[in-house]
Amino acid sequence: MKPKIIPKQETVPSFDPNAVAVKYIDYYNSRVAYTEDEITPKIISKILKEVYKGINVCLFLDPDGESDWMEVLSDGEWLYLGRFRLYENGKKDEYIFSYNPDYASTVAQTKESDYSDKSVWTELLSGGQSLIPKIDAISDMESGVKAVEFFIRTGALYPGIDWVQEQ
Repeated sequence: MKPKIIPKQETVPSFDPNAVAVKYIDYYNSRVAYTEDEITPKIISKILKEVYKGINVCLFLDPDGESDWMEVLSDGEWLYLGRFRLYENGKKDEYIFSYNPDYASTVAQTKESDYSDKSVWTELLSGGQSLIPKIDAISDMESGVKAVEFFIRTGALYPGIDWVQEQ
């Protein structure tokens, strides 16, 4: 099936700046993790600052860190946001990614998997192994940080950026 583009909206709903929907935070390839009781304003601020410099972290809505999360992957130039929701009851799993319309013409090239083509691929590695295509990464770090905070606070996708849902 063809991926579904979720276009950004002009209006972003307000949210409680003190709310925390995330229940577990896990830094990839590190022993650093935070449980619900350890997620403080200081930890949230640290994560948001790291998006600008480089970060590889998963923000889980479930306290066990297994089935409902956003992967946040940044090198300071590119930011990839992957929203994953896995179901056990036969319902179809959901995969939604940040979307960069400036690279919409590279979809066919991503299927060829020529990872040496720097016009198509970022240097970001999802899960430490899969290169992220530029079509799934954004370079507007300010909007990206807003998207990360919105997810931390609400558990929802930030409507101020474009997204793509794999069907």
